[in-house]
Amino acid sequence: MADAGAAANGGRNKYAVLDRSEEPEPNTGTEGRRRPSAPESERRRRERFVYACAVFASLNAILLGYDVGVMSGAIIYMQKDLHITEFQQEILVGCLSVVSLLGSLSGGRTSDAIGRKWTMGLGAIVFQIGAAIMTFAPSFTVLMIGRLLAGVGIGFGAMVSGVYIAEISPAGARGTLTSLPEICINFGILLGYVSNYSFSGLSEHINWRIMLGVGILPSVFIGFALFVIPESPRWLMMEKKVSEARAVLLQISESEAEVEERLAEIEEAAGLMKSMKSEDKEVWRELLNPSPAVRRMLYAGCGIQLFQQITGIDATVYYSPTIFKDAGIKSDQELLAATVAVGFTKTVFILVAIFLIDKVGRKPLLYVSTIGMTICLFLLGVALTLQKRAMGLMSPRVGIDLAIFAVCGNVAFFSIGMGPICWVLSSEVFPLRLRAQGSALGQVGGRVSSGLVSMSFLSMARAISVAGMFFVFAAISTISVLFVYFCVPETKGKTLEQIEMMFESGDEWGGGEIELEDTQHLIPSNKKSGPLG
Repeated sequence: MADAGAAANGGRNKYAVLDRSEEPEPNTGTEGRRRPSAPESERRRRERFVYACAVFASLNAILLGYDVGVMSGAIIYMQKDLHITEFQQEILVGCLSVVSLLGSLSGGRTSDAIGRKWTMGLGAIVFQIGAAIMTFAPSFTVLMIGRLLAGVGIGFGAMVSGVYIAEISPAGARGTLTSLPEICINFGILLGYVSNYSFSGLSEHINWRIMLGVGILPSVFIGFALFVIPESPRWLMMEKKVSEARAVLLQISESEAEVEERLAEIEEAAGLMKSMKSEDKEVWRELLNPSPAVRRMLYAGCGIQLFQQITGIDATVYYSPTIFKDAGIKSDQELLAATVAVGFTKTVFILVAIFLIDKVGRKPLLYVSTIGMTICLFLLGVALTLQKRAMGLMSPRVGIDLAIFAVCGNVAFFSIGMGPICWVLSSEVFPLRLRAQGSALGQVGGRVSSGLVSMSFLSMARAISVAGMFFVFAAISTISVLFVYFCVPETKGKTLEQIEMMFESGDEWGGGEIELEDTQHLIPSNKKSGPLG
């Protein structure tokens, strides 16, 4: 099948800018080596431009990550300064996830109306206002008002950044580029943890305000980025701005022939919208009363968002000081230092995932991720149980070290698969006519799940213990392994239009055949001349 596709394209990959293996070898003489230097430098310039656009679009995700990380430590000092209760703490922490769904829902509609990049800018402005209110909040009520605004801004940015990156990326690099928001989330979490530790020595009335105020800085950079990145070519085609779409594609494609080819693909996909005029009413009707193909898209795109959250990652990150305190760490400074180790681990392993996602494929990484998370969550439950009920069997230091190891292992396995691939799949499985609203719907499921877990963690932990909560998360993570097997197809190396056709036809759906094929990429066999599939 792959050979036939290559022959149909004259033996060259359509997105040759990222498939250099099929380029003819230059002559061995000095003249032959010099001749391709100009096209090569131009190719690299275009690749750098695409990566720069993806990085700038991902800055919104730093806001989400920083908020998650900084709130885990800031809440310790908010309790002391504003005298908030445990229930108020749960509401303050978890409401951001729930409220961000408002931004996600309206973000899809807004991005179709004013464009992808200006929607990102609007989200940054709303977040700035909310963060400023929280920084100067004199009471819990004012703090909640700022928190709600920040949540709406984060919802806007989180939804549209993944869509934007998917729409400007060539197929061969889309997995890597679309997972950049997850890198930024992890980097933001690490910055939040470092901020907590850095300012923890200040007065309890001042330190948490500075921790929150620093979060405004990333949104300032987003404002500058809007003057650098172009609008999505797919959105421009939807608005019938063909010349502008062509100009953008010329900046990110290898040749004019490739530009025309991609324009034709986008126009063909957008042509399905002409009969319906792409009315929101029709789009939501199709999503809420789906055909078999759209139902499969919803299972994959929304299901991955759901399992990403109900396996407890936000509870682990938000309440890591609570977890480590339960494990036996006493002082606030030691608690915050341990969270920095968690943030560092999370960031390092997301970088590993970025290098693997377009080489190994989505499903093999998801298997490694979900199985590894299950083991670490169970191990964390065991460690916390032994600390409480079998203190004579091991020293307290061993229990603390085991708990830190289990938490770091959990976030490492999450970051290598479930974290970044969730963003990739939710932005690439929906066709153009459904992409904005479909991605928004997935974000809604993920944010609601995150909020419910975050707002109930402390209460549930008091009822069944912190260790009991992680045994529950381990059981849910086991179910996520089955979800990956039955509901997630492999999308590596396919254009967005090809993915749509795959869902329509039902090809490559289901477990066995795909995993065996893709797992071969884990074996060093680069010298094999034939394709695997």
